[in-house]
Amino acid sequence: MQQYSVGLIGYGLGGSTFHAPIIDAVPGLRLARIASRSAKPETRDRYPGVQLDETPQAMLDDPSIALIVVCTPNASHYALAKAALMAGKHVVVDKPFVLSSAEGQELVALARQQGVRLSVYQNRRWDGDFLTLRRTLEVGELGTVHTFRAHFDRYAPQVKVRWKEQAQPGAGVLWDLGSHLIDQALTLFGMPVAVTAHLSIQRDGAQVEDAFELIMEHGATRVVLHAGALVRAPGPRYEVHGTHGSFVKYGIDSQEEALKQGRRPGDAGWGHDLPADWATITAADGSRRSVETVPGAYEAFYRGMARAIAEGAQVPVKPEDAVDVVRVIELALRSHRERRTVHFTEGEYHAG
Repeated sequence: MQQYSVGLIGYGLGGSTFHAPIIDAVPGLRLARIASRSAKPETRDRYPGVQLDETPQAMLDDPSIALIVVCTPNASHYALAKAALMAGKHVVVDKPFVLSSAEGQELVALARQQGVRLSVYQNRRWDGDFLTLRRTLEVGELGTVHTFRAHFDRYAPQVKVRWKEQAQPGAGVLWDLGSHLIDQALTLFGMPVAVTAHLSIQRDGAQVEDAFELIMEHGATRVVLHAGALVRAPGPRYEVHGTHGSFVKYGIDSQEEALKQGRRPGDAGWGHDLPADWATITAADGSRRSVETVPGAYEAFYRGMARAIAEGAQVPVKPEDAVDVVRVIELALRSHRERRTVHFTEGEYHAG
């Protein structure tokens, strides 16, 4: 199998936890360079042979680097992705793609012009709970869905000193966790007709919003997305109701915690859920059954990316999908500012 060398820009929590170990676990990809001031010399112990750079320029100039992964603060995604595309590299950008749909559209066009592949790391499409829900909906077990609720709640009362929680472009929970929830909803139901959003600051000392509720209207289907920073006793992760029954799932996918503990794809139990956290489906007649969680598989993203480069297959997440996520965030920000429901028919909107 042909092996493609990968350059990773950014080695903070995202780069070191969600990208590097997954890339390293996928046949056909080799983590060759890391550009980051956070990467320490001992990083080479985990990834033998990796070159550590202080700036991305060396990997942009390196003809052996086929794929560049951008995992830096959100406001820098556009410029770094554009530079990588201009250098003729295939590119993966961590979510959220960019901070305006116009920027996203420009990068999609540039990738097409350069003849390279561009994708966005919406890894939670491969959460086990989401894979289970998606399969349940695809077989029609719930009938026509009229209510979809998804939560990404945490209990983090202390504000951390990190860029995601500082007053700067692209910070805040809507851009962060909201990108995941919105992408999942769009994957299931497509683009909404209208968006209503309320953002808030829950914690003392917080500079940017750390909670939101977002309502998306999809005809007869109502999608409600929620994230909070002071939820000590979380409710259901997913609560989905249809004409034939209901799907309720507690608990969060195990892969994030496993990666933080140093585990990786291929380890025993990777991506598996505890039986106590399996979803429950309640049928129209009131009968109930547990549904075993489909194992999560973040590595599927980079396997798909390797195939896209080698075989010309479709990228695992189309960049146009990521632009749609940004469009919804733009509308949500406008809805919050103007305290009203915003319809897509009103035209193109951009955050400001």
